[in-house]
Amino acid sequence: MTYDLIIRGGTVVDGTGSPPMTADVAVLDGVIVDVGRVDGGAKRTIDADGLTVTPGFVDVHTHFDGQATWDPHLTPSCWHGVTTAIMGNCGIGFAPVRPDRHEWLVDLMEGVEDIPGSALAEGITWEWESFGEYLDALARMPRAVDVGAQIPHAAVRGFVMGDRAQGSATAADIEAMSRIVGDGLRAGAVGMSFGRTAGHRSASGEPVPGTYSEEAELAALMAAMADVGSGVLQVVPAGVGGAMGGDQRHSIDAEIAWITRLGRRYRIPLTFLAMVNEQDPHDWRSWFAAVHEANADGAVIRPQVACRAFGMLMGHQSRMNPFRHRATYRSLMDLPLRQRVERLRDPAVRSRILAETPDPTPQPSADQLNRHIFKRLYPLGAALNYEPAPQDSVAAIAEREGRDPWEVTYDVLLGADGREFLLLPLLNYAGNSYDHLHDMMSDPVSLQGLGDGGAHCGIICDASMTTYLLSHWVRDRTRGPGLPLETAVHRLTGDPARFYRLGDRGVLAPGRRADINLIDLERLALHYPERVEDLPGGAGRLIQRSDGYVETLVRGQTVVAEGELTDARPGGLVRGGRPTPVG
Repeated sequence: MTYDLIIRGGTVVDGTGSPPMTADVAVLDGVIVDVGRVDGGAKRTIDADGLTVTPGFVDVHTHFDGQATWDPHLTPSCWHGVTTAIMGNCGIGFAPVRPDRHEWLVDLMEGVEDIPGSALAEGITWEWESFGEYLDALARMPRAVDVGAQIPHAAVRGFVMGDRAQGSATAADIEAMSRIVGDGLRAGAVGMSFGRTAGHRSASGEPVPGTYSEEAELAALMAAMADVGSGVLQVVPAGVGGAMGGDQRHSIDAEIAWITRLGRRYRIPLTFLAMVNEQDPHDWRSWFAAVHEANADGAVIRPQVACRAFGMLMGHQSRMNPFRHRATYRSLMDLPLRQRVERLRDPAVRSRILAETPDPTPQPSADQLNRHIFKRLYPLGAALNYEPAPQDSVAAIAEREGRDPWEVTYDVLLGADGREFLLLPLLNYAGNSYDHLHDMMSDPVSLQGLGDGGAHCGIICDASMTTYLLSHWVRDRTRGPGLPLETAVHRLTGDPARFYRLGDRGVLAPGRRADINLIDLERLALHYPERVEDLPGGAGRLIQRSDGYVETLVRGQTVVAEGELTDARPGGLVRGGRPTPVG
């Protein structure tokens, strides 16, 4: 038999959690037809000796809702092995929408997810009103990777309630919203999302519509999902962003109560964000215990967890810079990075900036540092140390060297020709370690996610978490236990695919899609985040590239090779669930 492609002699990690094995993978018409010892020829053969062969990664938490209308590759996620991206998370997105609400939805996305509103306004063509029409528009665009879309609660509220979207919904409102959810799921939405944390606000400061929705409304929308019999519900609970401001610390307990109560009643797949606060780092254990109890009663609930801290990167390429409220630094901010760094190296400029008093701001902000925060501020370094120890902090460096921490901060940020960053962990870093994340990820009830691909453009690039899971947790971690390779791959592939009912992908087996990563694990590594101005209208963002992905294939066609994008467009829109092939 002649195949389109044979990948020979690689270490196959098939996505099921089974141990690695040496095997060939044969592909025909975009589908895997054999895994094992493959005889016969092929139009193309890849020698995978020394490489790890995995399914393409399924990223369930992205915010490419706008970018997916103009970018076929969904950078930077495609540089990190992602072949299927699920968007429409956190209750926000761009459909359904009435013609007079375009700017309103852009304002929401810009405020909550830090995506430049100018880029969204220029890049989105608004070829739709209903959610089904949005899916049709996505389906018309040639794609390198697959996308799936969830129905955002805030957009549904805005469509039905208009200027009343921040208030309580009437029975008629709820009925109309339920119809939209049902129609959207039947049109091919892969789920729906609720955003309920007060820390999420629009660019104009308004809470996300639905933040304070009453349980009757939530129950009705879950019932609509159950009636259709498809889709996952993604929830950002109140309280999960407590360290980011706006929420009472223990309000998440009430959220877990309704999540488990309604989860038992409707038995639809549900995932909620779970992160760790410094103040009480063991809270998550009670949430997980409640989920285990509810699932034993028939619920299908998965706490969604990250694999590194949630916070921000400060630096000369970041929107957050520790000196941005000082007059002299502010006068240099519009200079290109190289010129700005040259000026900042001038001893006179350095002395002037360090001597200046920051301008007053309406609200305290994370870049107005105090002595306490210096203990939580860490140079990222050439090794990109996302799990620093206490002795790595700016405060510890300053104490060892007998210097003021502001001086240390200034000098550190001039490292790597001004490309250095300072990491400020806000969540998931209790006790200055990732031990709690290890325990969360080791519980099979948890779901890997929270990479926020396409979002938070000015302060982080967490779309690289897929690469970090393999490089740090499988290979490099020294401060505690790591994860077995097969477990990490399963969490990025077969597990999320199964939870989102995408049975045609996530596993290397006959009948599955030939979405495949060829990875050189020894040289798998992250690059420094870097600022680029490649969004519509020249708007900027932070991106992060990687080394070690030899090829990423979608339906057997190479879409990224050694970090370079190809012209292949084998991807498309995922409409609803996909059955698992037989045989």
